[in-house]
Amino acid sequence: MKLSYVYDHHNASAEWMRRELQEWLTDVFEVPELRMREGCTREIRAHVRDELEKEGWAINVKIDQDLGLSVFAVREQLAFHLQTGNMSRAPYDLLKLQYLYLSGRIEASALAVPTRECADKLGSNVANADRICNELRLFNRIITVPILLVAFE
Repeated sequence: MKLSYVYDHHNASAEWMRRELQEWLTDVFEVPELRMREGCTREIRAHVRDELEKEGWAINVKIDQDLGLSVFAVREQLAFHLQTGNMSRAPYDLLKLQYLYLSGRIEASALAVPTRECADKLGSNVANADRICNELRLFNRIITVPILLVAFE
């Protein structure tokens, strides 16, 4: 696995850099021994979870107790979400991050997803950074939470 690119939506980079976490975050996706192939999403998720836990991130943080909704991790008014599943889940992830932002629980977020080519290796109709990046541009005035889109392959 390696970092492919980062897309900065609504200046999220400034919030990550202010906390000196942007370089650390992108380094999480530099794991040459982790090969992208069908069925490896559990390995990806375990690796990312372990790296975040080592740095003190709260994992699987509930955003609503009654509905049981959660995001992958939260720390220092930042939310992090990883999506390696079906493309239909990605807009839902954006909605959860937007909710946390509007409710004042976070100042910025990051969403890590595979590139289109990598998503094709992982499975059928897997969320991909290329499409999400285009949707963030389209819904620029609707999705206002600062998001650092981290694309990996």
